[in-house]
Amino acid sequence: MIEIRNCTKRYGELLAVNDLGLDVGVGEIFGFLGPNGAGKSTTIKMMVGLIRPDSGSIRIAGNDVTGSSDKAKQLIAYIPEKGYIFEKMTAWEYLKFIGGLYGMDEGTFMDNTEKYLRTFGLLDWKNEMIANFSHGMKQRLLLTSSFMRSPKVLILDEPHNGLDPKGVKVLRDLLYESRDKGMTIVLCTHIIAIAEQMCDNIAIINKGHIIAHGSSDEIKHYAKSDDKNLEDVFLRLTSDYQEQGRAIS
Repeated sequence: MIEIRNCTKRYGELLAVNDLGLDVGVGEIFGFLGPNGAGKSTTIKMMVGLIRPDSGSIRIAGNDVTGSSDKAKQLIAYIPEKGYIFEKMTAWEYLKFIGGLYGMDEGTFMDNTEKYLRTFGLLDWKNEMIANFSHGMKQRLLLTSSFMRSPKVLILDEPHNGLDPKGVKVLRDLLYESRDKGMTIVLCTHIIAIAEQMCDNIAIINKGHIIAHGSSDEIKHYAKSDDKNLEDVFLRLTSDYQEQGRAIS
């Protein structure tokens, strides 16, 4: 579903992503992990067409994001780590606006919007100004605006931010359900235990390179590690952890 080939991106002298290649299959939850500054956000922004790679290509279901990207963008829903919402709208007005941008027909919009507003506990708030929402409610509204479109590819950057335990469970169950219906999901998170629990496959990026890729067990095998959880393996591979004054490597 997602094919990244030989992508490189520089910001001046900084090489953010270096000749990166990656495949994400149809109907999987794919975890994308990396320390701060590893190139994770740059890769995601290239994937959704917000920035162009200096070289290489990215295809979504065969559509070139770096060329004629409109077809690709119609297939994608993306929630960044810090999503922006027009706070002077009501929740319903905002969802109507998003539905119009993506050409949703009225019947599908009404059915899906009611369904996901109810799922995320916002149905009684649909006519309330977004400015009055808590951070968690805004996050649930962003999730509603994505799921209501039934995208082929859903890219989530730290989607659990602001969600209470009930909201986390609702999202987790919905991601499993959507995966089983064929949706491809890319999950970026710093909560490595969530990635280990939920993701079918995981890629770890560091200094612009993919340094490990596969299932959680495959990554542990690759790292030749006896660690019991993915967090310890991640810290070993990225060498960003200090324990009692000693770097893990």
